[in-house]
Amino acid sequence: MRSQAIVAFGSPLQEIEAPTPVPQGAEVLIKVAHCGVCHSDVHIHDGYFDLGSGNKLDLGSITLPHTLGHEIEGEVVALGPNVRGVKIGDRRAVYPWIGCGECAACRRGEENLCSKPRQLGCSPNAAGGYATHVVVPHPKYLLDYGAASPALAATYMCSGLTAFAAMRKVGMMAGGEDVVVLGCGGVGMMAIEFAKVMFGKSPIAADIDDGRLDAAKMAGAKAIYNSGEPGAAKQLMKDTNGGAYAVVDFVGSEESFKFANTAVRKGGKIVAVGLFGGTMSMPLPMIPMRALTITGSYVGTLSDAEEMMALVRARQIEPIPVATRPLSLASRTLDDLRQGKITGRVVLKP
Repeated sequence: MRSQAIVAFGSPLQEIEAPTPVPQGAEVLIKVAHCGVCHSDVHIHDGYFDLGSGNKLDLGSITLPHTLGHEIEGEVVALGPNVRGVKIGDRRAVYPWIGCGECAACRRGEENLCSKPRQLGCSPNAAGGYATHVVVPHPKYLLDYGAASPALAATYMCSGLTAFAAMRKVGMMAGGEDVVVLGCGGVGMMAIEFAKVMFGKSPIAADIDDGRLDAAKMAGAKAIYNSGEPGAAKQLMKDTNGGAYAVVDFVGSEESFKFANTAVRKGGKIVAVGLFGGTMSMPLPMIPMRALTITGSYVGTLSDAEEMMALVRARQIEPIPVATRPLSLASRTLDDLRQGKITGRVVLKP
């Protein structure tokens, strides 16, 4: 098998050849047909997450060479002796947020929150889909995507799932209330589509890039705001008669949190999703005085993924822009994403 792997953090990926794995037990071998490129891949490639104030979350525990890629779709080509429920030749999307199966989080069905995860392409010793093949530890992680585009199906395993689970955290809104999708990259564009189905109305969209805002408007956003313009958050607050009920922040920067904190109404919610980096600061008394909920959302559970894919199979979700590139352009694609040059999603094809 071949893969594009990190051999040194921050350096271009290199092609690595290794024996094709033979699945054991309940393992399934997938021949990768599509693998999306995610902003988390950029952070892992850099070797750290920015925590603000010069602090970093170091990812040096990842064993190199490391194969990135967690938005995987492909063909079942080999089965371990204990596999049931799938057969050779099946095409499936792969749920990558795999846990240890034994801790409290896993027993709650929240494998994505496991403290000893085996997340494909993300965890230290779990190879991902920037490769011709990937091993999946159990067939329960293989999801039927129906008649959806295979390339788009791959992106649902992180971009779509992250958007779906984050929008679920908004909860029920009263008539006349609004939710803001802050950050209209690939995940934010997915969130616009899920919001229309989940809430029965279009969300507001905010971003610093006018091109992304145009794409959000075309996707059905009811209103758009350039969050980089002075006074944009206050204008949104005025236009919504006191602020949005919820702001779902798919950027996760100091600037985006400031915008969200200004734009959300009393008793509202800020759902932090993005991992761009930095710190937040606000007077603690203002949290109870505003009855403000600030919560994080990290991808989604296997149950979330199954519910999301049911919507996809029912064709209730409009597709977002997806471009394909050969696997050999993985490094260039990471650079383009790092520099904000990508709208929608890019999917690699081995």
